[in-house]
Amino acid sequence: MTDVIFSRTDGPRLGEFAVRPVDPAADAELLHSWVTHPKSAYWLMQDHSVGDVEREYRDIDAHPHHEAFIGLHNGSPAFLVERYDPAHVELVGLYPPQEGDVGMHFLCAPTDTPLHGFTQAVITTVMELFFTAPDARRVVVEPDVRNTAVHALNKSVGFEVVATIAKPEKDALLSICTREQFLAARGETA
Repeated sequence: MTDVIFSRTDGPRLGEFAVRPVDPAADAELLHSWVTHPKSAYWLMQDHSVGDVEREYRDIDAHPHHEAFIGLHNGSPAFLVERYDPAHVELVGLYPPQEGDVGMHFLCAPTDTPLHGFTQAVITTVMELFFTAPDARRVVVEPDVRNTAVHALNKSVGFEVVATIAKPEKDALLSICTREQFLAARGETA
């Protein structure tokens, strides 16, 4: 299960970004190295074994309202994406969902050689992927209130903070980005 479902080029400097479904068995070791890394503390999987990670992504793969993808940068695995229906996963009872809401999580693979603009290119890729679905109207995120770096990144692509919500595992900034807000942040119109 390694078929690319979406790709885009982010200029000549950063190159090609693509997305394929996670294969829980084949990708478990790679994902484990990402989600347990100290830089991935907000992913809340620091104490997971490879088997735990495989089970987590098998559960996501089997869930009717949740899916996971490996992001590729110039052909190599470089980020993780989860798409979910917030009316059924993560945010049930915590906000009033609307038709066309899509929930998003993403994680850039830890690296010792950061590439300037890479994370911005990743979130742009994820947003473009999600908005390729004609019925997607808003992307909804719920990052930890302490994760100031991701708040700034979210704002840069058009997210607006709606509320602070209390989830079982964290206090989160519920933030929403419409298709129009995303395009406006990029200097485009619908």
